[in-house]
Amino acid sequence: MGALDLSAYGLTDEQHELAGLVRAFADEQVAPRAYEADRTKTLPLEVVAAMGDLGLFGLPFPEEVGGQGGDAVALGLAIEALARVDQSIAITLEAGVSLGAMPVFRFGTDAQRAELLPDLLAGRALAGFGLTEPEAGSDAGGTRTTARLESTATGDEWVIDGAKQFITNSGTAITRFVTVTAVTGERVGADGAPRKEISTVIVPSGTPGFTVGPAYDKVGWHASDTHPLSFDGARVPAANLLGERGRGFANFLSILDEGRIAIAALSTGAAEGCLEAAIDYAGTRQVFGERLGSRQAIQFMIARMQLRVHNARLAWLHAARLQAAGRPFTTEAAIAKLTASDAAMDNARDATQIFGGNGFMNEYPVARHYRDSKILEIGEGTTEVQLLVIARALGLAG
Repeated sequence: MGALDLSAYGLTDEQHELAGLVRAFADEQVAPRAYEADRTKTLPLEVVAAMGDLGLFGLPFPEEVGGQGGDAVALGLAIEALARVDQSIAITLEAGVSLGAMPVFRFGTDAQRAELLPDLLAGRALAGFGLTEPEAGSDAGGTRTTARLESTATGDEWVIDGAKQFITNSGTAITRFVTVTAVTGERVGADGAPRKEISTVIVPSGTPGFTVGPAYDKVGWHASDTHPLSFDGARVPAANLLGERGRGFANFLSILDEGRIAIAALSTGAAEGCLEAAIDYAGTRQVFGERLGSRQAIQFMIARMQLRVHNARLAWLHAARLQAAGRPFTTEAAIAKLTASDAAMDNARDATQIFGGNGFMNEYPVARHYRDSKILEIGEGTTEVQLLVIARALGLAG
């Protein structure tokens, strides 16, 4: 089984066709732009538009809302194919679907769906999800951003104050809105103690009092759009509440489970991109008059890289198939995310070592993968959070 052979994974003919289509698109349209986009830290919106034309942003949504009628497997195959050549583009798709459109589809009203989904699913617009705060990362329940309901002459409005950080797709020229988690009051818990009531509110781009800060100077994912956000008395209609009041945190956790599968697919693609590059380099690089790949130490290193890709793909496909079948998948999503993010980081390190000094040069894709892959162990739940989820499923954690 070669690095690109998907025949062993039980894909349908339609899934094989999709994977091949996106891989060709990635090689022909994404890869040639990846180095320059990374160097200039610019998201190529023409690539985003082309992905929209291919229907990638609508893959896991039903046709009646403008989607392609696919599922988590279809989305994962597309993300994996893109991440082989450019993680920034892959995360733009992943976040655009999982964090931008999916909350509206899952929890939005009919009116919100009708207004927002057509452009999101066509790739004409992007949206962000404002969860992480300076004092609330993995502890998302520590949210400090507030939204209070005020009556005005024109109707009730949410007044939002606070800050968010590390928000993907929040400041592009086609970003239409961000959905933010905010404390909207207090509720009494089962133990009689007060609990924060956390809800989600849609805040359109350009809303007075809503400021998108300068883009971050990141270690990797340079072409991915990421900003801090601030809210100073930002007002939106009461109808911009997304989902049931007080269910914002719980709803986000369900979205996060789905997102972990997509991140696992992205990580698998990154690991595979490193594997492909290492195989090609070892087959052509001459060292002391011999091909680098003729050395057993290099062969063993690359064999382990293939092992990681294989295990990572099995893990995310298993979780995605459980989700598509409507079965519980929280633990499997955590296992997939942990397995695949480890594979991406380990393969990036090994590929860079195989490339030697060239691997330290940004013109080579393995250097970009080395920088990009670290965030895969942090975003959408850190490695430690995944271990905690798995431990809880085993009855080992309270």
